[in-house]
Amino acid sequence: MKGIIMTLAFIASSMFAFAGEGNVSKNVLTAFGKEFQGATEVSWSAGSDYYRAEFVLNNQYISAFFSNSGELMGVTRNISSLNLPLTLQNKLRKEYGNYWISDLFEVSNREGTRYYVTLENADKKMTLKSDSDTNWDVFSKSAKL
Repeated sequence: MKGIIMTLAFIASSMFAFAGEGNVSKNVLTAFGKEFQGATEVSWSAGSDYYRAEFVLNNQYISAFFSNSGELMGVTRNISSLNLPLTLQNKLRKEYGNYWISDLFEVSNREGTRYYVTLENADKKMTLKSDSDTNWDVFSKSAKL
């Protein structure tokens, strides 16, 4: 499940086809309505075996992923580094102080909440994944061209 959510989060924009609400299954729409009451600006995308809803809730832009049967698979949202647990904030500052943050998001699903941060400097780009609320692991890294 973790792999699915990460894959969705990183490549969602290129792998999804637009799906108007009329093309989304009733099970998914019902599940969305129960889970995210008050959501506005909802737009739907469809993958081969899941749907993604992008919407605004409580002044936050959120993406929720649903199976075709209406099961909520996970939720992602961009966050500020100030929203990270303090231990993760401190480790970023101490261990990666010579990088800037170009992307940071939170993934929540049945397994819990994890954070992914993309860091860059003049020569490198890397993405770190939290393994808990205290440690970062390198998820990917590359040299800049």
